[in-house]
Amino acid sequence: MEITVRLFATLKDSAGRGRVTTRVAEPASVESLLQALARDFPMLAPGLPTAVVAVNRAFAERETPVQAGDEVAIFPPVSGGNAAYPHPVYFSLAAEPPDLAAIHRHLAGPDVGAIVTFSGTVRGQTARDGLPPETISLEYEAYEEMALERMGQIAREIWAAWPRVKGVAIVQRIGTLTVGDATTLVACAAGHRDEGAFEAARYGIDRLKEIVPVWKKEISRDHQVWVEGVYQPGPADNPVEE
Repeated sequence: MEITVRLFATLKDSAGRGRVTTRVAEPASVESLLQALARDFPMLAPGLPTAVVAVNRAFAERETPVQAGDEVAIFPPVSGGNAAYPHPVYFSLAAEPPDLAAIHRHLAGPDVGAIVTFSGTVRGQTARDGLPPETISLEYEAYEEMALERMGQIAREIWAAWPRVKGVAIVQRIGTLTVGDATTLVACAAGHRDEGAFEAARYGIDRLKEIVPVWKKEISRDHQVWVEGVYQPGPADNPVEE
């Protein structure tokens, strides 16, 4: 059978396109699909052993079955659902800077007395091995449908751990950003500052970098490199079925 696979970040660059199609014998699994991709697209082979695979927007294991018509995406480690939310939420993948005042108004309410906000920006100097020492810009790419679902998952994980949090906002910029531009925003509202808002905001940004499929490319004057994470999400990181 034929399987079409969506590629992101370094894998997309290696293939020179965002989608590839390969043939795999039935019954197929993620492992046999990866073997077929390495056979048909040798340029992808170096990145496949550490790649993350999602089948129908759920993190998959190597033995996960794959069928014709499945939505399959493969991407490097990243740097849901339709249930109603018990409190206000704001999720966004946007090229434009976030409107902090508007987000705070969205989370505000008569029972909210504190909103803790984390905001990340593009820095011009990077002291990490393998990255250019001076950054001119960052290029962000997202698997948008899955990214928005995972933002919802993070909000539900926050409420499970900090039930007194009243609202959650998660924003990820996409596209090309220059030094000083806002990249991410996580805001958590609560009745008081000591009701988990600080801890929830910290958890939100850390979790965003683990399970929300967004990647960045560091661009200097003479060098470009995709930044890959080390966390390998798996089925345990999928939303808990309700």
